Amino acid sequence: MVQLFAELGANSLMLSIKIIKSYRDVVTVCDTKLIGKKFEEDRFQLDVKESFYKGEETSLEKAKKIMQDMKKEDATFNIIGEKSVNTALKAGIISKQGINKIQGIPFALILL
Repeated sequence: MVQLFAELGANSLMLSIKIIKSYRDVVTVCDTKLIGKKFEEDRFQLDVKESFYKGEETSLEKAKKIMQDMKKEDATFNIIGEKSVNTALKAGIISKQGINKIQGIPFALILL
């Protein structure tokens, strides 16, 4: 039972999600393990700044719901990381064609 709880606990809080209020709300969704890291490939850079991406740690299901709700609000999305991108795919926010990678890290920038 303890092992099952540990596994569920580790998997249930995997994403950081933040809503930045502006003229058009910006939703950042990021795998928590990537916050504070920088990735570079050729002339491209992906800087996962804590000040921009660190938000509420949440479950995949809750993040999916928030993304679907914010899509209705005509928000923009900055999504970084394997779990975050897969959750956005399941939420219908992005398509596979909208995913790019830098140093193997998937990301998507969406303006709906």
